[in-house]
Amino acid sequence: MPNNLLGLTDGVALAREEERLTKIRAVELFDRELLNEHTPGTFECLRFIHQHLFQDVYSFAGEIRSVDISKGGFRFASVFYLPAALDAIDAMPQSSFDEIIAKYVEMNIAHPFHEGNGRSTRIWLDHVLVQSLRRTVDWSLVDKQDYLLAMERSPVKDLEIRSLLGAALTGGVPDRAAFLEGIDASYRYEGFGTYRAVDLGK
Repeated sequence: MPNNLLGLTDGVALAREEERLTKIRAVELFDRELLNEHTPGTFECLRFIHQHLFQDVYSFAGEIRSVDISKGGFRFASVFYLPAALDAIDAMPQSSFDEIIAKYVEMNIAHPFHEGNGRSTRIWLDHVLVQSLRRTVDWSLVDKQDYLLAMERSPVKDLEIRSLLGAALTGGVPDRAAFLEGIDASYRYEGFGTYRAVDLGK
């Protein structure tokens, strides 16, 4: 269990507070239009999202990790190569859906933070899609297990995740209700489902 600013030593209690506090911050991203101040598709934008979401929970919010990490046997980008990898991702094109998903896959491989990469990067992805294509993903249409398996295989081939997310694309810019439902769906991928964003953003 990572060190936290709340002084909690119980994993279950920490997970509940992390979900509650970060969802409140996620609602702020929409209500205060904070993402409009950041360039879509850049690491700077992702860093801001992570810092904003996790500022009440972890001292490392928005900070690039300093240790190598892995998940399910997959080793994410080495700390040694991480700065160069992030620069390369910034330079990747994002003018089409396929290009944006390729960029998303590379950012997932980079996994630049100690915790909270998935939740932050899905918001980052939607911001890129909205600004570049006027589209977004309806995450409620994306099955959790299908998504996790597709992301697990995406470093080898991204066709599966492209097909899965492409089938869930919606037109236009999401309204508040759609954004908050997307946050809840995104959090469920990581096992968080105690709170609804709409209830926390009143």
